[in-house]
Amino acid sequence: MKKIKNIFIEGPISPSFVAESIAKHTVKTNIGGHSIFLGQIREDVINDKKIQSMEFTAYQEMALEKAHDIREEIISKYKLICAHIYHSLGNIKVGEICLFVFTSAEHRKEAINACDEMVNRIKKEIPLWGKEILEDQSHTWKENR
Repeated sequence: MKKIKNIFIEGPISPSFVAESIAKHTVKTNIGGHSIFLGQIREDVINDKKIQSMEFTAYQEMALEKAHDIREEIISKYKLICAHIYHSLGNIKVGEICLFVFTSAEHRKEAINACDEMVNRIKKEIPLWGKEILEDQSHTWKENR
């Protein structure tokens, strides 16, 4: 039976959480390279209104299962030593971190390629929605490109 890890964090992902995650890997001496992606809420302008924040919701049970499958496939494909996914739920303000993907391998190329593929697959395959809250409190739904 597979153990499904909770990837969701309520609220923004703090820089200290990222730093602590990196620090925990210094004891793994078989790692030669890490790759990290941090997704941040951008202050886009939609219909002449600035985005103030993004409100994330997910179909959590399905999202966790899918994230687990993506992670396991990528660990195997790139022979990773470890891989981590964290995504925010709730309201995240412009400038705050909402996605943290961290891959580690014996060599940098595998870590970098794995991280890139993992981010792309998360955006395409995980049932997660972002409501863009505009400065007048109206909203639009984020569409990934």
